[in-house]
Amino acid sequence: MALYGIADLHLSFESNKPMNIFGDVWINHEEKIRRNWINKIRENDTILIPGDISWAMKLKEAMTDLKWIDSLPGRKILLRGNHDYWWSSLSKMNNLFDNMFFLQNNYYIYRDYAICGTRGWISPNETKFSEHDKKIYDRELHRLRLSLEAALNDGFKKYIVMTHYPPTNEDMEKSRFMEMYEEFNVEKVIYGHLHDEDSFKLGLKGIHREIEYILISGDYINFNPVKILD
Repeated sequence: MALYGIADLHLSFESNKPMNIFGDVWINHEEKIRRNWINKIRENDTILIPGDISWAMKLKEAMTDLKWIDSLPGRKILLRGNHDYWWSSLSKMNNLFDNMFFLQNNYYIYRDYAICGTRGWISPNETKFSEHDKKIYDRELHRLRLSLEAALNDGFKKYIVMTHYPPTNEDMEKSRFMEMYEEFNVEKVIYGHLHDEDSFKLGLKGIHREIEYILISGDYINFNPVKILD
């Protein structure tokens, strides 16, 4: 029994959006995901999938992609990314599959850990951060607090957070998200969203102020799920 993570699956079995236009690493990336997943993941493992799951625009169109994920081994915890326009009400989605849990304003129990999180948003920076961005950023902070406080109120003391967006900006400045991680003594933060070599360099990785930050964008990890916990 182990905990794994992989972000940015970018599936498009119904929407016909080939990903190889973003580089050769994306050629047949669905098969890479499937092969690596089956070789590594067992039925009693849990997999965190923090966003950009399907290119579909509506839940009905995303069902082929979601059923494909459901057919793979393990329990799956899914979080919304910036391209997941199909995302619907939690009650509706969480009634679709027995082995897939959709995370928003809530948390998932893994052993003695609470898996918390929210999508996140771009962090304040010198080049682009509008009033619209601030509104979304504040909303996502609120959703993260709801998730963490729900776990705290239920007695949990150990937290892993999954977000789609990176925790900070390109200058690695401390963000309000990072302040909240420190406030709740979060152990690990996993995230995706970043693509290509230049972007990968901008991702916060490793241990910072006793919190481990783990980038798991699909192309960064070569579509091979990363073990988060044994």
